[in-house]
Amino acid sequence: MRWRTLLLQYCFLLITCLLTALEAVPIDIDKTKVQNIHPVESAKIEPPDTGLYYDEYLKQVIDVLETDKHFREKLQKADIEEIKSGRLSKELDLVSHHVRTKLDELKRQEVGRLRMLIKAKLDSLQDIGMDHQALLKQFDHLNHLNPDKFESTDLDMLIKAATSDLEHYDKTRHEEFKKYEMMKEHERREYLKTLNEEKRKEEESKFEEMKKKHENHPKVNHPGSKDQLKEVWEETDGLDPNDFDPKTFFKLHDVNSDGFLDEQELEALFTKELEKVYDPKNEEDDMVEMEEERLRMREHVMNEVDTNKDRLVTLEEFLKATEKKEFLDSPSCLNLPKCVRHCVLGQISQVFFFF
Repeated sequence: MRWRTLLLQYCFLLITCLLTALEAVPIDIDKTKVQNIHPVESAKIEPPDTGLYYDEYLKQVIDVLETDKHFREKLQKADIEEIKSGRLSKELDLVSHHVRTKLDELKRQEVGRLRMLIKAKLDSLQDIGMDHQALLKQFDHLNHLNPDKFESTDLDMLIKAATSDLEHYDKTRHEEFKKYEMMKEHERREYLKTLNEEKRKEEESKFEEMKKKHENHPKVNHPGSKDQLKEVWEETDGLDPNDFDPKTFFKLHDVNSDGFLDEQELEALFTKELEKVYDPKNEEDDMVEMEEERLRMREHVMNEVDTNKDRLVTLEEFLKATEKKEFLDSPSCLNLPKCVRHCVLGQISQVFFFF
């Protein structure tokens, strides 16, 4: 299963930004007996939605390829660069006829789906006479010149497209959050323009009170620090903080027991910290802002711990990080919301300065 993890290492990202305001990632396990930790082999871990428009096609292709023993063995031995570069795509020529037939069918279905999307879009625009084959060129996750056969070129294009798209996904989320904050501030200012002076002062006063209320929260531990992880160990895992052990902690939170902490598993570790600051019941707490802060926490920890930059944390990387001085002496985040808001409000102010 390691190659699936490598290929889909970025695929835990849920589209929290802005349209769905997803709930915090739950980590409600309570493992009070950790001496014997055994992976549950029978449990099937469903890969989360990547947010890609070809997400279902990507996962179906992976599922089919995993049924071929030769291909699965090759990929289990591969590293991330071999997968991302597309060199392993040539191994497709050696898979069984049965697997190739299934892949051909998946590609035909995907091409048909894309054609339907194009037709629906053109119909909505009342555009006629367009060449559907030419429009298929805009999709770079498959070879549109051969719509009936899944070839090594298709696997190569699919891997490279998914890797590229998902590597830029965090940047896209940050940009969407900035747009969200700008629109929120714009709407607030436009609303103030409709009020008389007395009402406007009342609204401004209320706004400042809500900010102060939001910033009044318990101490937030530095993400990835010993204090932060020990709090998860005690309050989420239900274990004695005096017995904190990094290796055991890693195994507890490697939910799918694949030997890595992926980005989803890391983000789950920050739920307890975020709950100190954000409550969906409070008017002053913005859940979209919370998810942006979760993303920034995860990025910070990845930058500090993920030494080979494959966006997966191994046990070795994790243990080395716990030996660093920063792990023991990291400062607390006394005012976590400002970490998010200050990074965008400066840009917002510059934009509104010209109006």
